[in-house]
Amino acid sequence: MNPERILIVDDNPDTREMIYRYLFGTYAEVMTASCMDDALNLLEEYPFDLVITDYKMPHGSGLDIVKHIRHNYRNIGLMMVTGYATVEGAVQAMKSGVEEYLPKPFTEEELLHAIENLAGKIRTRRNMDADEPLEAKYGIIGNSKAIRSVYGMIEKASQAVATVLISGESGTGKELVARAIHYRSHKSSAPFVPVNCSAIPEELMESELFGYVKGAFTGADTSRAGFFQTAEGGSIFLDEIGEISLATQVKLLRVIQEREIYLVGSRKPVPVNIRIIAATNKDLRKLTDKGSFREDLYYRLNVLNIELPPLRERDNDLELLIRHFSRKFALDMGVDSPVFADDTLQILRNYAFPGNIRELENLIQRLVVMCGENRIEPAELPNYMRYAQPRTRNLKKTLAQMESDYVRQVLDSVGGNKSEAARILDVDRKTLRSKLKT
Repeated sequence: MNPERILIVDDNPDTREMIYRYLFGTYAEVMTASCMDDALNLLEEYPFDLVITDYKMPHGSGLDIVKHIRHNYRNIGLMMVTGYATVEGAVQAMKSGVEEYLPKPFTEEELLHAIENLAGKIRTRRNMDADEPLEAKYGIIGNSKAIRSVYGMIEKASQAVATVLISGESGTGKELVARAIHYRSHKSSAPFVPVNCSAIPEELMESELFGYVKGAFTGADTSRAGFFQTAEGGSIFLDEIGEISLATQVKLLRVIQEREIYLVGSRKPVPVNIRIIAATNKDLRKLTDKGSFREDLYYRLNVLNIELPPLRERDNDLELLIRHFSRKFALDMGVDSPVFADDTLQILRNYAFPGNIRELENLIQRLVVMCGENRIEPAELPNYMRYAQPRTRNLKKTLAQMESDYVRQVLDSVGGNKSEAARILDVDRKTLRSKLKT
């Protein structure tokens, strides 16, 4: 977002002209004022995105303009330029509400860079403060280029009948996408059955997926339908498909090819009319190279592929999601949404969010519960976020070490609650314990 209407306030006509020339053509509308009274009249008449004011002027200083704007207008970016730059003056200006402080003389590049920095803050505040309800297309919050591409893929996949493979990091919303595909398709009135493959023990996988007949094994007192039969006519969502064994992969491949299943203990095939949507946070191509995932099954699943972007690659969606979750949890608690300090939002923007949307949601819930309606300052954030380097990693660590570090960070963020940490990480408690031993 670029400021569309900018006001330049300076008593020096040469400075006004210079700044005007720097900005003209780059921004939609640039207006000028030579004194405080002219500036206040323009502010009453036009909605400005950014005000650039001189520090010292006759008949009212730049600080007076800044204070007036802060008391009477919301979400206007404030920049001060001055030929009398001092540390004391800069401190006073920042305390009054100035967000960019530029000493004269400055270059066109320096001015445009300062405006670019300020534009991000303006956009963030407007995203956070907007009163209109957020549009959740397909149940997904976001308007970045990356997520709009996903919307397009959902629309195309929902109109097809082919198998879909959704890939992406843990916590990116793969089940939301699977549900969107199903409920936008002609199968929307039929069942949608989600299956977490990583949560089913291998010895139970076949009977859970395909069902069993009475007497198939000890304890099978009655026949029971599996997930595939439950999803008849609709869609089955096989989450974490990369976790299933080679033996189960063979059976799944047969289902895709023949469109029929065999209940455990039965030799009679049962036809099934379902759409298979699979998801994984692993690179199945690499797993096939290692021999732990069948190549023929990979190609059968990967007819239509939707790759979900991680949160750190979704441009400005972070502010929209923070706004959504903070209002959601505040409503649940019966309180007003908290205000996030600019410094707090900057830390969240710099953080890589390896747990993606799931990690962000859990964090915002914790902040709303702990802070209520109060202003959320950086001190309220977990230590690992406040002290993290912006989106960088120690490239000498092994993948197992990086995973272990993240697991411990998540556990710390929920006060050591292993059940909650397992839910965020989308693993069972046994898997969580093994990862903590790494």
